[in-house]
Amino acid sequence: MVTASRYPVFLHPGHAAAASREFYASAVLKHGDTLCYVVMPDHVHWLVQLKGDLSVLVRVYKSRVSMVVGKPVWQSGFHDHALRLEEDLRATARYVVANPLRAGLVTNITDYPYWNAVWL
Repeated sequence: MVTASRYPVFLHPGHAAAASREFYASAVLKHGDTLCYVVMPDHVHWLVQLKGDLSVLVRVYKSRVSMVVGKPVWQSGFHDHALRLEEDLRATARYVVANPLRAGLVTNITDYPYWNAVWL
């Protein structure tokens, strides 16, 4: 999910922390279980196990983040990719949470506070 005009909304620590917390809000958890995520300055990567409709899950998450931040945050739509059975879930999760390293935001992932994975 990408922020509107790719504005770096999540450079603000409070906004990034709020976006991180909302993955675990009960309204979000009704639609899917977060396996891992990373909040980048202008977008979010999210590996989720669905319990229902992906569009509903994304809409609920985006809405909650925008409400907490206090303004519309998101570009419309989202890009999704369904994992095939042969794809390694943990390898995908490692790829997701390594985004801050590849972007040069940190040199050690433990220095980046806005990510989580169920395998920790």
